[in-house]
Amino acid sequence: MIESIEGTAPGWITDLMDTLGAPGAGVAIAAENLFPPLPSEVILPLAGFAAARGSMQLTSALAWTTLGSVTGALALYGVGAWLGRERTSAIASKLPLVKVSDIEKTERWFRRHGTKAVFFGRMIPLFRSFISIPAGIERMPIPVFLALTTLGSFIWNAIFVLAGYLLGDNWEEVTGYVDVYSKVVLGTTALAVAAFVVVRVRRRGPGARHRG
Repeated sequence: MIESIEGTAPGWITDLMDTLGAPGAGVAIAAENLFPPLPSEVILPLAGFAAARGSMQLTSALAWTTLGSVTGALALYGVGAWLGRERTSAIASKLPLVKVSDIEKTERWFRRHGTKAVFFGRMIPLFRSFISIPAGIERMPIPVFLALTTLGSFIWNAIFVLAGYLLGDNWEEVTGYVDVYSKVVLGTTALAVAAFVVVRVRRRGPGARHRG
């Protein structure tokens, strides 16, 4: 039983693992993929800690969390496939400061680097969920997508499940390191977006005045 740490992890997560065991951890990770604000940095080490206490087998924790990751990623792939290029371009073209050429450049980039993006994207907070959408938009072959997603997810999950397993009662230490990593990634992304906006506004400003 892992109810003694409910103050650290959201109650529904500990309830799932208490009730379903390893499949509960898989369900929680599938939900985390669909709703990135959910704390994978808590779910995965917690699953490892539960395995250390005998609430589930370690191999089952690894297998089910990986299955949950792939299931959530496949659902987002389906969203991207449903949107398709035309819908995505139509939506993006209505966004301020976004040009059709931006979409075309992104598509070309994904065609060249999509396999690496899907694999390594599974190990980057936030992007690990959203990378499945452009894969669906570009209709990456399902077997390729599943293989890359499974391997990338297994590596990411194994690191944190094993950390929770080995740290035992100190499993919460993992969350601090992941929190720093997440903040660095999100901060870098925010700076990149800000730089894009500044450059685009400066480029459009003089032209708009000239046309006026």
